Amino acid sequence: MADVWRWVVRLLAADDPETGWLIRLLTTGFLAWSLATARPGPGAAWTTGALAVSFACWLVFLALDRRAPRLAFAALAAGSVPAAAAAGPGGGTGLAFLVVFQLMFASDLRPPLRAVLPLGLLGGAVALAGMVLYGVAPGAIALYLAVLAICLLLALHRRQHRAQARQTRLLLEQTRRAQHESARAAAMDERARIARELHDVLAHSLGALGVQLELAEALLTERDDRAGAVERLRRSRRLAAEGLREARAAVAALRADVPELGPALAALAGEHREHHGTPVGVRVEGTPRRLPPPAEVSLLRTAREALTNAAKHAPGAPVELALSFEERCVRLAVTNPAPPSVPATTARTAGSADPVTCAGPAGVAGFGLAGMRERIALVGGTLRAGTDGPGRGWTVTAEVPA
Repeated sequence: MADVWRWVVRLLAADDPETGWLIRLLTTGFLAWSLATARPGPGAAWTTGALAVSFACWLVFLALDRRAPRLAFAALAAGSVPAAAAAGPGGGTGLAFLVVFQLMFASDLRPPLRAVLPLGLLGGAVALAGMVLYGVAPGAIALYLAVLAICLLLALHRRQHRAQARQTRLLLEQTRRAQHESARAAAMDERARIARELHDVLAHSLGALGVQLELAEALLTERDDRAGAVERLRRSRRLAAEGLREARAAVAALRADVPELGPALAALAGEHREHHGTPVGVRVEGTPRRLPPPAEVSLLRTAREALTNAAKHAPGAPVELALSFEERCVRLAVTNPAPPSVPATTARTAGSADPVTCAGPAGVAGFGLAGMRERIALVGGTLRAGTDGPGRGWTVTAEVPA
């Protein structure tokens, strides 16, 4: 018994207190009782049939409400007309039927509002005509019409409240979806940022390490220079240690203060010169000034990536870093001419893929140029990479707004 009672309580809690099945069941019982106890006045025996027709329309409404709502509300509207006609000779019974029909029709959101007001006026006019025809006292007529008007206004007010509640639910659902999409986009941006940082750290360290190991192998197999090979291996070990430190400190490095561009590029050029034995020039034009940290980090990462590409694809060729502070932007250009030992046909031509994105030993594509472009684009800048012609080397130019 307790389980049945809890089931009933849950059912009642989940039901709509205004238009749910509980209120409809109670309303059906009330209408049936009113029809059974109706006592039409002299010469108005037809009112019982009119109320029976209205009650039949009510049952049709209940049966078709979920499956065919248009037919259900059409039956409800049709049933209000005989109920209004019976309001005069039938007294309070006809008026009760009319009020129930008007309340149910006007408070529901499915019937259009343009149909609610005409139906209410039609019901009031038919009821007024019936009451006048059967000689109902003017005071009673005024009272009946006032009750009908008040119930109609209450139903319209409730309809507006339900419409606002539904709109609020829709807005909340849209807000939740927007928040979900925003969180997803933020997660994707964070994943892209982490991917760029990992690429910047690993590509530089592993790229330089690969160059040193290739040189050590060449010294051993082609020149039998063990001393030179050992020196290259020692440099490789230092590079591996530096790369490990950089990987461990990647997050901390992102939070640290960014050094000025000029000194930072000079330090980067010194490291490249020490590790690869390649001349690296640094030229600064214009009046140096600080940029937002994201812009400075983007330019430094671009310079590091370009130097790594130069050491890998143009070993031995000098590299030139040119930093220009202009009025509206700051431009960084990294240029490395093709070395004399490289034929013109093997030099990188304009429009070709970035060295890091070209196929590697297994034909696997990398993400060097794509990562640089994404990083520069995030700060509102642009990046270009290409050559001036066959055999003229490779230039990477990045511009960020000042």
